[in-house]
Amino acid sequence: MGKVQWVPWWWVAAGVAGLLVIGTAVPLPTTAWAAGIGYLAVSTAMLTRGIRRGRVERFGPANAVTATRSMLVGLVTALVTASFTGAPSTALMVTLVAIALALDGVDGYVARRTRSESELGARFDMEVDAFLLLVLCVYDVRYLGWWVLTIGVLRYAFVAAGWLLPWMRHTLPPRYWRKVVTAACGVALAAVASQILPPAVNLALAVAALALVLESFGRDVIWLARLNLAGAALVSLEKASTTSPPEESR
Repeated sequence: MGKVQWVPWWWVAAGVAGLLVIGTAVPLPTTAWAAGIGYLAVSTAMLTRGIRRGRVERFGPANAVTATRSMLVGLVTALVTASFTGAPSTALMVTLVAIALALDGVDGYVARRTRSESELGARFDMEVDAFLLLVLCVYDVRYLGWWVLTIGVLRYAFVAAGWLLPWMRHTLPPRYWRKVVTAACGVALAAVASQILPPAVNLALAVAALALVLESFGRDVIWLARLNLAGAALVSLEKASTTSPPEESR
């Protein structure tokens, strides 16, 4: 085992530089700076922990693409935060979201081409996607109401349920449909944020996104519940076989 790879902090510096550039055109209050830099710092700390625990020796080009997406999410977070105290910079925010969504398909492609797929990379990608959806939901509350937060909160509710229910911590089988659902929800929420469509269409898009994410998480919960029931039944059978009296000699 070689030396553990240190996490490259270049995208944190790039995120701060991006905020400086944005600040020249869009007023960024202190809360926006805190939200953007806070996201970059926390996500980097969590990634550092994952790299050290997994003793990852090479960060790799695919993770670099995901890190770029993460930097963009930090900029979006700052703009969304700023929108609550001033005029929203919708065009800039939606542009950054569109780039982040487009890059979502690039990191997986790069990982496959370079044969650098890893559990850490998949988890990193998933967490960036989840937070981007949550931030978009927060922005879209002004157009749709608080119920839209359900789309972004479900991922974190699923994780919280795993803290309380050990059977929900099992590793789920790979399923490409999750990526499809995430991408579709991101596009729908970005379309709502852009406000280029009629309100009725925006509502329909958000409802469809909610239905997709409920179906995806619901399927995973059902799979985990069945796995738990099967495991409990197996344990019961093993206990019964060890405690039952031996058959009489014939």
